[in-house]
Amino acid sequence: MRIAIGGFQHETNTFAPSKATFEDFSRDGGWPGLRRGGDILDTMVARNLPIAGFIAQMKGSRHQLVPTAWASCEPSAHVTQDAFERIATMIVDGIRDAQPDAVYLDLHGAMVTEHLDDGEGELLARVRRVVGPQTPIVASLDLHANMTRQMLECADTLVAYRTYPHVDMADTGARVAYLLAQRSDGMPRPAVAVRRVPFLIPLSSQSTDLEPARAIYAALAALESHDVPTLSFTPGFPAADFPECGPAVFAYGRSAGSADAAADALARLVDACEAQFDLQVLEPEAAVREAMRLALGASRPVVIADTQDNPGAGGNSDTTGMLRALLACGARRAALGLMVDPAAALAAHAAGVGRSITLGLGGKSGVPGDAPLHATFRVEALSDGRVLCNGPFSRGATMVLGPSACLSIDGVRVVVCTHKTQLADQALFRFVGIEPTEQAILVNKSSVHFRADFTPIAHQILVAAAPGPMIADPSQFAWTRLAPGLRLKPLGREFRAR
Repeated sequence: MRIAIGGFQHETNTFAPSKATFEDFSRDGGWPGLRRGGDILDTMVARNLPIAGFIAQMKGSRHQLVPTAWASCEPSAHVTQDAFERIATMIVDGIRDAQPDAVYLDLHGAMVTEHLDDGEGELLARVRRVVGPQTPIVASLDLHANMTRQMLECADTLVAYRTYPHVDMADTGARVAYLLAQRSDGMPRPAVAVRRVPFLIPLSSQSTDLEPARAIYAALAALESHDVPTLSFTPGFPAADFPECGPAVFAYGRSAGSADAAADALARLVDACEAQFDLQVLEPEAAVREAMRLALGASRPVVIADTQDNPGAGGNSDTTGMLRALLACGARRAALGLMVDPAAALAAHAAGVGRSITLGLGGKSGVPGDAPLHATFRVEALSDGRVLCNGPFSRGATMVLGPSACLSIDGVRVVVCTHKTQLADQALFRFVGIEPTEQAILVNKSSVHFRADFTPIAHQILVAAAPGPMIADPSQFAWTRLAPGLRLKPLGREFRAR
């Protein structure tokens, strides 16, 4: 087959403070920026990305890959209309020019734009119009995809990640490549069955390192068979205010009956686990006090997730609630990252290592209940912000964070950088001279992805809810457009339009 490949990744928090522009997609940061043509094949090597896994699986096969365009940026509020149209046009025009026998797209599944509720569904529809009804279109999706009717109608097969932290992104791309190869060997387009889950699942509760998700995904794998070549459960991204937001189960079968049976079985299991999708979330000072208690005599750090300012879920990674809590409680041997404040990073570089600077750190997003922390900090280390990550989630990625620094105040050190990414890799402390294993307390601006690299070094992990745009309890968002009757959290009240 001649296979056109491309990708467009964005996770949209419609309540977040900043939108995703074309420039955001173009710039390298936590992930590679916009890539076109052969540059995709050169860039996507040995990375934990779906398209890298797809390319690696197809390498050496009889199939020819024709790269179009691939783009990704950190989660935020809506993708601008300009960014969507420019990138979607690159992909669709590339596919039209390729005249392919099949199409593979590396998508997220939770993109909302300024003018579209369903960015991926619209992109898939445009591709379908170009290639016609018979050409296979397959795609990989994030575990946090909000599945839509249009996505399911326009693609032959959609396959979602099975781990959160997403350590299987490349593996998912490889699975899609294997399924597409089966199509080329004569397997007909499979039938699909989808089941909607009637409640929103908090982000921190979706971790596959914890129950009940761990057991659900084990059952999912056991339900696959010759008759059910792929089955997915997407807990969804519970911060997108549109009617198809929410968890879903979808199965592909060699017959409608086999797809229905697998989807029904998995949906029943998810429904039965509703009460278990709960996780204790602490107030900032309560989390710090508990961390200090646990750290007494511990040989490994206590890690606190600053979940509501997670840049991997739309936060700007600049709120100061957890930093204030560390200082108020008198924490020592504590480190926090990443604090995104370009002006503070530049001020540190201008002052130099060993000097003191007085400024208002963070708090620039306008998040209710948050503000800059005005204080005097000591500059401990400086960096250009290029960081090679080796943890299970970010493995092989060189992140480009811009001018960065380590600032210290009263026994607390803060990693300050220019461009955002969630602190999910130990290297994101080490690049400014902080050895994470030697700290008593680590505060990570992340919800779950940090667990992949920090669970092995953590004495215990706590989750805290300081001010931020990714509210830990989804029932607290100001919803206006959800599907009527959807429960706003496990065992919570139902959504009713005002």
